[in-house]
Amino acid sequence: MRFQYYDNLRIFNLAAEQNSFSAAAAALNMTKGAVSYQIKTLEAELGFALFYRHPNGISLTAKGKELLATVHSAFMEVERKISKLSDVNMRTLTIGVTSYFASRCLSPILMKFMVSYPDIQLRLQTMIDLNKLDGQGVDLAIRWGCGDWRDMSIEPLIPCPTFPTGNRFAYDLVQNIGIKKALSQLTLLRDRDDSDAWSHWHKIAKLDFIPSDSEMLIIPDPNVRVQAVIDGQGIALNDALIQDELDNERLFRLSYKALDNYGYFLAFQPGAYSNPDVEAFATWLKSELHLGVH
Repeated sequence: MRFQYYDNLRIFNLAAEQNSFSAAAAALNMTKGAVSYQIKTLEAELGFALFYRHPNGISLTAKGKELLATVHSAFMEVERKISKLSDVNMRTLTIGVTSYFASRCLSPILMKFMVSYPDIQLRLQTMIDLNKLDGQGVDLAIRWGCGDWRDMSIEPLIPCPTFPTGNRFAYDLVQNIGIKKALSQLTLLRDRDDSDAWSHWHKIAKLDFIPSDSEMLIIPDPNVRVQAVIDGQGIALNDALIQDELDNERLFRLSYKALDNYGYFLAFQPGAYSNPDVEAFATWLKSELHLGVH
């Protein structure tokens, strides 16, 4: 005959954990007598005693301890399985990122995160302007720049020195007349109106920076900006993420002067790490990129 007293195993498990019939009865909204009766019924079915009854309490028998270990393990496994099967336990984490960074840096490694954290549903929210995150529902953002933002908490992610790049025409022009004269003949592409990147680069290159509006073209999307440089619409500051274009000579580095303090940063609201999923992703990403952990 198959065992039929599984409900009583739950009562046994709770009484053993509480080490008290009275405490188990209170937790189960039963009387102490009812709990004692169910335990006796279980012991009769099993054919061995589970508890020693003492004037001042109870204690497990040797066989009771063995059964408790098995029952507790089985209940924990059932709870874990239910957790995995339940959609309500799937947590969503939203990462704000440019399509440029997502495709060139995140895409090759994201599957590792999904395997390591199956309960976290990752959502990449591609954004053009990562300087405006309020009301976007973003848990964590990845920004490009020198990290001098004051609107959010910032942590370094990837140091990625930034340098001027152009197509073959721009490269040949620089080789023929020098970077200083070439800059006066080329349109400078930037990501937004208030960007200081080009002025920062001119400063470290020891060049005057007096651009007119006609010499500047704003292209917020970095992927579009890369293509615009290839198409000859101007020159732009780029980094090691365009290595494929450099290797294929679709783009050329125009100067060895670089903004060494530029790169990619994690940006988040104060207190974001109180969400363990945010901390898990940040720690995992920095570990994957070999920059240590939070």
